[in-house]
Amino acid sequence: MRGIEEQLSGACTTEIAAFDEFTALFIDSKQTADFDHIIFDTAPTGHTLLLLDATGAYHREVGKKMDQAKLHYLTPMMQLQDPKQTKVLLVTLAETTPVLEAANLQADLQRAGINPWAWVINNSIALAGAKSPLLHQRAQNELREIDLVVNQHA
Repeated sequence: MRGIEEQLSGACTTEIAAFDEFTALFIDSKQTADFDHIIFDTAPTGHTLLLLDATGAYHREVGKKMDQAKLHYLTPMMQLQDPKQTKVLLVTLAETTPVLEAANLQADLQRAGINPWAWVINNSIALAGAKSPLLHQRAQNELREIDLVVNQHA
């Protein structure tokens, strides 16, 4: 019981359960037909990459078996890689660490054959015309990060 409790209290238990449901939507075409869009919101953490890696491992295993049997197949990874099926949006704050995390996630996704469709800068005050010296400085810092996103990452 203690072992099970420890496993279920782990940081990625929720992410794994959510990813299982997300994957089930790809596999069950009847269930997918009920939705125009499926949104999977996750942080650019190691957990996300482990889940993506698990999807890649599943994709490779299915591919081996289906190729041997000469059958047509479509895996969740293939759907994630298809820009007609999947639009990945990288959402970040205009701050150094979140921009770096999103850029690293983009590189990891691209290595997996998934190209992000767009970047979104969230919760920015850069264009608010702040009068407070503190908020004005924060806005200036945000503009540097926004420039990095626009000119280097997006």
